[in-house]
Amino acid sequence: MYLILKTVITAIVVVGISECGKRFSLVGGVLASLPLTSILAFIWLYQDTRDVAKVIELSHVIFWMVIPSLFFFLCLPWFLKMGWKFYPSLATSAALMVLVYSVYLLVMKKIGVQL
Repeated sequence: MYLILKTVITAIVVVGISECGKRFSLVGGVLASLPLTSILAFIWLYQDTRDVAKVIELSHVIFWMVIPSLFFFLCLPWFLKMGWKFYPSLATSAALMVLVYSVYLLVMKKIGVQL
C-alpha cells in the first residue's frame, strides 16, 4: 500500500507540473526546475530507511549529477528549432546526455570526486 501511495503522490506532482506547463510555461518551468523529485526521493528514502547518511549521500550525488543533466536542456530546444520532430529530438538529446554523463563520470573519477 505504501508503494502505491508513493507512486500516486509522485505521479500527481509530475502531472500537475505538466498541466501547469500547458497553461503557463513560466510557472511550469519554475515548478519543473524545483528539485521536487529530489525532495520526494529524500522523503521516501528517509521514510523507508530512517538513515540520514543515505539522504546525505543521495543529496551529494544529485548535486554533482545536475551539471551533466543540463546538457539535455540545451540540446532538446536546439534540435527542435532545427526542425527535428519531437521524439527524435527527445531521444537524441537523451542519448547525448547519457554520453555526457559517461564522460563526466570519468572526469570526476580522474579528479578524485567520489560519487
